[in-house]
Amino acid sequence: MKMTIDEGLRLVAGFFILVSVALGVWVNPWWFAFTAFVGANLLQSAFTRSCPMMWVLKRAGFAERR
Repeated sequence: MKMTIDEGLRLVAGFFILVSVALGVWVNPWWFAFTAFVGANLLQSAFTRSCPMMWVLKRAGFAERR
């Protein structure tokens, strides 16, 4: 079964957040800015229904709907 764009977006966002928090804790606190960027992008995409990562996932071959 092929993963949908929505599932892929949650996968990528979760991965980015976990990695950036780990880097912020163990490498440099400035990595928390990347965490904030991902959160802000998720927030704006809820209102605009537009997200650059969704375009990337569509081009990568993720299914639009089941």
